[in-house]
Amino acid sequence: MRDSDLKFFKDMLLERKVQIRKNIDDAMREIESLKDDEVGDEADHASVSTDRMIEQAISAQQSRELGEIDYALSKMQNGGYGLCEMCEEDISFQRLKVKPHARYCIVCREIIEKSANKN
Repeated sequence: MRDSDLKFFKDMLLERKVQIRKNIDDAMREIESLKDDEVGDEADHASVSTDRMIEQAISAQQSRELGEIDYALSKMQNGGYGLCEMCEEDISFQRLKVKPHARYCIVCREIIEKSANKN
């Protein structure tokens, strides 16, 4: 991978990392404000509870993505970025544009998903 491509993806990853941290912080503030809201009846309580669960699920997913981004950034430093962890072939530029923290090429990703669906 060319240095200019590597810089392009590193910038994408760092920008996404900043956005995720902001999203997580905003979600935590939202959860805190939901805790502070006075709940009138059971329907209000159920609504607040559901909102809180949704915010927590989104934060958990984004925390996982943050870990994947950190892993991709470490692979950049070690020289393994852009290589499929299964077949060791290059991950396509287009795939990395869509998901810059991708660990697998499209073919291997499909294999992993199919085997996961069988279990």
